[in-house]
Amino acid sequence: MAKIRKEDSALGATIDEIDLREPLQTKEVEFIKQSLAENEVIFFRDQEISPTQHKAFALNFGELQSHPVYPTVKGFPEITILENDEDNPSKIEEWHTDMTFRKIPPLGSILLGKIIPKEGGDTLFASLSAAFEGLPNDMKNSLKDMQAVHSFEYGFKESLEEPYGREKLKQALIDNPPVEHPVIRTHPVTGKRLIYVNSLFTSKINTLNDSESRELLSFLCEHIRKEEYQCRFRWKTNSIAFWDNRSVIHKPDNTYWPQLRRMERITIDDTESPY
Repeated sequence: MAKIRKEDSALGATIDEIDLREPLQTKEVEFIKQSLAENEVIFFRDQEISPTQHKAFALNFGELQSHPVYPTVKGFPEITILENDEDNPSKIEEWHTDMTFRKIPPLGSILLGKIIPKEGGDTLFASLSAAFEGLPNDMKNSLKDMQAVHSFEYGFKESLEEPYGREKLKQALIDNPPVEHPVIRTHPVTGKRLIYVNSLFTSKINTLNDSESRELLSFLCEHIRKEEYQCRFRWKTNSIAFWDNRSVIHKPDNTYWPQLRRMERITIDDTESPY
């Protein structure tokens, strides 16, 4: 029988007694879905799964996405490879919610640790619902009708500035024009309200002029990553983090050079109404 151990923080829990190499029973899938919604990010340890098993696990929760930029596991276009070392450092240093540049951002991501550095390489998560609750009431009210622009071009500006970067990403730019999302959204399962902006992809708040938008986004992005809303996941080989992309932001701790860190990630479509 599956067991859950909650983190001593605003979010996060570890699930034990489930073997992800085997097909899940219906009650196990429902237990994981509910645990994810309630805890916002859930963790598994000692799961030596193959790409086929990784994909089978993810399909319990929805259809699978591919990423327009990152390389993938051979034969598995749904499994993104995130592999970095001193010669190929990660460009993602910002707190972010995955792929909010899409009209319907993903439900969540399942990240598997394949090669873990001896030091560094943790992932930090922060609760967007806890951050909303931490706002003053007058600000909660003032934000509720605001819309913000989320942009692939804004998020990948460093890659676009590289030699031939715009040419390499030409199709991704065409396929992912800027979109708008509410600054405050409601989680479709828990009903909790969330601050839905991030410093990587959110470029502007529509109802404000440029300077007002920059000031408010700076405040919100600083607010949502306060330590009181965070948990830290320390990776081991064959560990898994499954986060609810609707209710958390995250960032990697990239202080592991020159060691190698290789992760494999599957991202799941959201079939619920996004707001």
